[in-house]
Amino acid sequence: MPSRDQYIEAATRENTRRSYRAALKHYEEEWGGLLPATADSITRYLTDHADTLSVNTLKQRLAALARWHTDQGFPDPTKAPLVKTVLKGIRRLHPAVEKQAKPLQLDELKAADDWLKGQLVAPTCDVVSRTRYTRDRALLLLGFWRGFRSDELCNLRIEHVTVRPGEAVTLHLPSSKGDRENRGSSYHAPALHQLCPVDAVNEWLTMVGCSNGPLFPSVDRWGNIADSSMNSGSINKWLRQLLHNAGVEASEEYSSHSLRRGFAGWANANHWDVKTLMQYVGWKDVQSAMRYVDGNDALEAFRTLI
Repeated sequence: MPSRDQYIEAATRENTRRSYRAALKHYEEEWGGLLPATADSITRYLTDHADTLSVNTLKQRLAALARWHTDQGFPDPTKAPLVKTVLKGIRRLHPAVEKQAKPLQLDELKAADDWLKGQLVAPTCDVVSRTRYTRDRALLLLGFWRGFRSDELCNLRIEHVTVRPGEAVTLHLPSSKGDRENRGSSYHAPALHQLCPVDAVNEWLTMVGCSNGPLFPSVDRWGNIADSSMNSGSINKWLRQLLHNAGVEASEEYSSHSLRRGFAGWANANHWDVKTLMQYVGWKDVQSAMRYVDGNDALEAFRTLI
């Protein structure tokens, strides 16, 4: 039976725990701050990094410090009026446009998929390459058509996936970033005439031949499939390398969010209303959805895909 500490750990997402650990390390070891902290020391920390760290990063550092003080039973110095005033001043004097990932357009998605399919039928394709490329097709197409975040893709498990060839794939996520109460959410992706996520996932599951485990596990250089999932932090590098191999220009400008933004752009060009898009992707508020949608209708020619 799990211990109390295990339940406490399970209540916080691993990505959050990792970022909090990094934030505390930066405050203590790199900057030389002491814990427990005071409002004065925190404002000096904010001031010293105001022109090198974004406001969002500073807010994340404050959240980590607040969590540490709460967990240890100390008063939270980040709630002090002085800290809030300094942060407000930093936001005003160091305005910055939030960087967004370049959306993956449908022709670029097709170029990457065509490259993978070409590698799979190449005479030089060995067992190791076949395993990796089959997984990568499923990851690419499902990631795009479901608009999943990288951590959602890496948290998918085979036992929570149901494939109906030629119809749809159903996936269940017990928890995700947008599911604060860990109630779990089910998602569906339809079969398509081209760039079909259902066929790609079915081919991958047929190759794996397992009834449980991560849907997208790591694959080592010998073709061994790991018991653990790909690391969500590796998806950026994976996608950029894939797009580079496929001859997509400026591949370094893409990230895992490019799949999500690309799908949102496709849906917008195909006249999905915001409410439908929010329900499909899992956004809880309009502001989150609009961050991913722009007015580019360049994908209109691909409306026949679904």
